[in-house]
Amino acid sequence: MKKRIIPALLLLLAVLALPFLLRSRDGREIGLLGKHDTLVVISAHSEPMKYEFEIGFRKYYQKKFNREIVIDWRAPGGTSDIVRYISDRYEAEFRFFWESDPSNPPWNSNIAAAYKNPNTLRDPKADEEAKLARKKFLESNVGIGIDIFAGGGTFEHSRQARIGYGVDGGIQRRHPEFLKPEIMPQSFDGDEIYEKNGKYYGVCLSSFGICCSTDRIKEMNQPMPRRWRDLGKPEFFNTVIVADPTKSGSANKCFEIILQQEMHEAVTPRNAAKPSPEQLDRGWASGMNLIKRILANTRTVTDSAGKVTRDVAAGEGALGMAIDFYGLTEQEWNEFLLGQGHSVIRYVAPEGGTAVSADPVQLLRGAPHREAAEAFLDFLVGPEGQKLLDFKVGTPGGPVKYALRRSPVRRDLYKEEYRRFRADPEYNPYESGLSFIYRGDWTGRYFSMIRVLIRCLALDVQDELRSAWKEILRAGGPEKVPQAYAEFCKLPFSYREAPQAASQLRVSRTRTAVEVAAVCRKWSDQARMQYLKAAQLAREGK
Repeated sequence: MKKRIIPALLLLLAVLALPFLLRSRDGREIGLLGKHDTLVVISAHSEPMKYEFEIGFRKYYQKKFNREIVIDWRAPGGTSDIVRYISDRYEAEFRFFWESDPSNPPWNSNIAAAYKNPNTLRDPKADEEAKLARKKFLESNVGIGIDIFAGGGTFEHSRQARIGYGVDGGIQRRHPEFLKPEIMPQSFDGDEIYEKNGKYYGVCLSSFGICCSTDRIKEMNQPMPRRWRDLGKPEFFNTVIVADPTKSGSANKCFEIILQQEMHEAVTPRNAAKPSPEQLDRGWASGMNLIKRILANTRTVTDSAGKVTRDVAAGEGALGMAIDFYGLTEQEWNEFLLGQGHSVIRYVAPEGGTAVSADPVQLLRGAPHREAAEAFLDFLVGPEGQKLLDFKVGTPGGPVKYALRRSPVRRDLYKEEYRRFRADPEYNPYESGLSFIYRGDWTGRYFSMIRVLIRCLALDVQDELRSAWKEILRAGGPEKVPQAYAEFCKLPFSYREAPQAASQLRVSRTRTAVEVAAVCRKWSDQARMQYLKAAQLAREGK
């Protein structure tokens, strides 16, 4: 019996081992028997971006250290999922660290809230237990087994830095020449490119726009959209595709840009530096109601920003809200398949509504592979990594397989000498004449609240929202049923009341998660009743 089983087991092992033995060493994986260093990166980046970064970094690392390295990519979901995962892991690890010291007080909700609160040490109401927890966390090297957090936008990276999850990556010390203003400015267009203490660094610049299905637009006999407001037009009911802002940080940034544009347009040039509260109230209401109309027009709400352009290209919808590189990459791919100039998808930068923001990378506290992580930061911000972003495939220093179509943060790569290598030689985000200067003090501080508000006013009550909008359109549009439209446009608070509303969404020593959930439920219930009433008024022709 044993004589028959042993050969069968050997044959099975040989079959299982064959794929590993036949792996190509010029791909992203290295044979299991080879010695190599490891870097752990958590990111929602696309597969082409991960591929090119890993290929490029392996060459860079081999040249610098004469050692092989592999990147262990982690992707538990979109940016919002990643941020939650990081927070949960740090709480578990810090609790273990805290309870390992018998001199510490027993773990409790006060400690759990205080250790990650950036204001604990300067809060006069914080007790000694809370301050001790915060102090010990900041002095610790508690880690979560992950070295780098890549992508996701400056808001999340800034928040991670303030909490203490993100730490100084050291580029200022190792490569001060990278951060000269003429190479990489500290801020641009009102948005921070890198954190002054090195707790995150921008890698590329992104803007947001509209992706259009040329076939669907033609079938509908509609002109190409030119502004964000076009996505809320009655003609595009049930044709718009967007990503869920509660799952995608970039989607939420896009909605924030829409709010910014409407607020800028509500402010007169004469008092742009110091707008009146009434003007900001008006701009906020206009922006939020445009977002509601856009979401009422949706055919699909995807769980990732990258899926929007694919669905539009497939004809699932006529329009979508997209990040520039997703739109341009999908357009280029279609032109490759169908021939130059024959793409079924087109990316449009909206008039009056373009702004750029950085997509950063961050070293995490307690990184288990610190040397490799610092080398990765140097690579991404240095010329070797930056050339991968917008150089054509096969050009000197460019990608080997995928054109990434992303705008590097380094100004020097927009010089004339590199023009012939770039995939988008006409575009320079530093000189593109952007529509407005981003005012972080207007909406940036409410970034988290915006996604919650959109969820409560639109996503959680989408059936009622769409039904109300459909009845308004069936009655002839907002002008024909002004009472119905006024009910549709009601908001739970004005811009002047936003600070108080935002504070109601923060879990603290005086506010539990249950109480925060009750606030959200109240907003959703109010919105549902308003949409039901709006639909009834529209049916009555009022």
